[in-house]
Amino acid sequence: MTNGPDDAATRLFDALYDGDDAVVRALRAGASAESRDGEGTTALYLACVQDLPGTVRMLLAAGADPNRASGPDDGDLPLCGAVCGGHTEVAGALLSAGADPDLREEFGFTALHWACELGLAEVAGVLLAHGADPDLPGPHGEPPLVVAARRGSSRTVRTLLGHGARALSPALDEAGRALTLDVEHELREALRALYGDEGHETVVSRAPVDGGVTVSVELRRDGEPFAGQERQTGHGAVATLLEEALGLRAPFEELALRALRDRDPDLDNWLVSVGALWLRGDEETFREAVAWTADDDPLRQAFGVDVLARLGFGTGGKPFADRAVPLLREVARSGAPVPAGAAARALAGYGETPGG
Repeated sequence: MTNGPDDAATRLFDALYDGDDAVVRALRAGASAESRDGEGTTALYLACVQDLPGTVRMLLAAGADPNRASGPDDGDLPLCGAVCGGHTEVAGALLSAGADPDLREEFGFTALHWACELGLAEVAGVLLAHGADPDLPGPHGEPPLVVAARRGSSRTVRTLLGHGARALSPALDEAGRALTLDVEHELREALRALYGDEGHETVVSRAPVDGGVTVSVELRRDGEPFAGQERQTGHGAVATLLEEALGLRAPFEELALRALRDRDPDLDNWLVSVGALWLRGDEETFREAVAWTADDDPLRQAFGVDVLARLGFGTGGKPFADRAVPLLREVARSGAPVPAGAAARALAGYGETPGG
């Protein structure tokens, strides 16, 4: 008795869990690279969502169609499956094999829409580098830039801007709206509207991710999660990036408040605000920064120091050095760890030491 095609397909799906060598053996034994399981899921789709780049490449080389939809209703695309998992290498392999980056799966979602919805800047960059339309609307008519702005992913927004995304004003409106809200409260309310307050517990987590903080709100029943939503907190940086692209100038105070939104000098809200002020290099910005260095809040002091650190350097010189350096030395000797450390780094940028 010989094994039939169904047996070969079964061996291929079993092989996906046993490594690339097992996949090679299954293909050599006659399994089709286009095999589907009993629910209509293709082997390629399963390899994509499981982040198996070697297997994905083998299936593609053996003839799997990177654009063939999967699932009982053919509603899922391999590229979207890879993107939703944040599997950059797999997405790149599919795109190199001819996957259409703008193909829509069920309900009208594209791979780029998923990348923006999930704040996956690296994956978005791969899609855009392979020709994804940065302005192609998603299922609700919103361009990717608006979706990324709502997410609060400054790096995804920066990536889209670098590839010519044009929906600047509506994206800025979305970022501005988000700046008036508490992210955790908004996520809680959205889940409450869907599931009510009874019969579950709510678990909130915060994690530093990709230059910002990702806030996750999860609903659990009997200890098991059954629903959740998440968002990033980089809306301050997003708004600043979009204003720069539009040629708008936000007041110093507004940029400073955006910087302090997460109260962390290492995150994009802070870094993008500081960078925007460096480029101004004018007397007004210098005076504002000096005033902040005298504040009682160490983080506000540190923000003022960081602005002075490279203010006007874009002109090719150091136009405020004579006045900034003595002030920075004073802050460096203050003993407050955060502003003193910032001042020491700033002095190094001027070629100076805290002791003078």
